Amino acid sequence: MAHEEDDGRTDGDGVTRRRPLREWHVEETVEVAVPVRTAYNQWTQFKTFPRFSAVVRDVEQVRPTVTAWTIGYGLLRHRFPVEIVEQDPDAYLAWRGLGQHPTHEGEVEFRPRGSGGTAITVRVLLRPHGAVKVLTRSPGVTGLASRLVRAELVNFTHFIEGLGQEGGAWRGTIRNGRVQHDTPEPPRSRVAQWPVG
Repeated sequence: MAHEEDDGRTDGDGVTRRRPLREWHVEETVEVAVPVRTAYNQWTQFKTFPRFSAVVRDVEQVRPTVTAWTIGYGLLRHRFPVEIVEQDPDAYLAWRGLGQHPTHEGEVEFRPRGSGGTAITVRVLLRPHGAVKVLTRSPGVTGLASRLVRAELVNFTHFIEGLGQEGGAWRGTIRNGRVQHDTPEPPRSRVAQWPVG
């Protein structure tokens, strides 16, 4: 699949915002019986993923927009960094794998349902390199990836519905891989230890 490089749009504030992925290898949706805010808040608690996931072993916060994920089965483990490139509270989160050969990018959308629950849609675009690139063209490999994402979403559904409420939240906004602050930071003095004001 060819992937268009122009994944963004510029709004009136001059900030490039991501569009939903136009191409993907995997798209799965589940409905959870909790409000959007609850589902979104729990999703942003990446360190809790090992509590419900069959494949996520550890998540470490490296920087405000970068996490390191360890996934695997049995003794097999793979660790890779992921950058959150866009995040809108209660609506959308987009990420991309980092490293010399980025392996994937993805997004998750949260939509309210008339029942008071939430529809969660995950889309993943695989970006393999080398010999693995040929494998991702195989329907068997993409089917396996799709089943894995579906299973993880079902695990998340059972987890959040069992809790009934989120175990924490991160309500910030991210644009172009940078955290957006609600209020501008105060000017800093150029003289060390000299307070402003």
